[in-house]
Amino acid sequence: MATEIISQTGDFLATVPLFSGLQREEIQRFAELTRERAYPKGSVILFQDDPGDSLFVLRAGRVKVVLIGEDGREVILGVLEPGAHFGELALIDDQPRSAHVIAMDDSQLLILRREDFRRRVEANPSVAWALLTELSRRLRRADVKIGGLVLLDVPGRIARLLLDLADESGSDAIEKPLTHQTIAQMIGASRETVSRAMKEFQDAGLITVERRRISVGDRDALEKRSQVRM
Repeated sequence: MATEIISQTGDFLATVPLFSGLQREEIQRFAELTRERAYPKGSVILFQDDPGDSLFVLRAGRVKVVLIGEDGREVILGVLEPGAHFGELALIDDQPRSAHVIAMDDSQLLILRREDFRRRVEANPSVAWALLTELSRRLRRADVKIGGLVLLDVPGRIARLLLDLADESGSDAIEKPLTHQTIAQMIGASRETVSRAMKEFQDAGLITVERRRISVGDRDALEKRSQVRM
């Protein structure tokens, strides 16, 4: 039974970008080193400033990466779906966690200790290259996101977010159910401002919303709205 579980874990890791470029034998070695843990909805998986001693891979559920201000205001840095991973920076610099991670649904995570990961890197440098490639992608996405927050108004930020989420889903339907409050926390705006903009988008036919499921109705118009206005 244990062999079957390890094989299933390996099958899953093969779909994760950080591991997908590795040989099957190497992926299986990682599968043997991981342990799985369940987190109920609303539970804190990581606290900001916790020791950074593990890499986490989301197997099921959804989690959010957040910063919480002294006044209790929450800013969502990202909402992660199955196949996403977090905590990789701690594998490199031994620094504390840079944000909180909270389960938005009942979630299953695979956990890999820093020492085990480093041993595999030393044995196979292609693992390090895969990590560098993934970090480069994240930095590029962060640059785009920061530029949007600085240069776009709130409707423009919402348009950009909706287009990005639709692209992640591979269709015009956004798979992640999002409340206006969540969108507000993701783009640094008030819920009231987001609600007004979303209503305007719906009235203009740019999007449709059914049971919190958002679909892109007019991609060209959203693209135009997400451009910086000079």
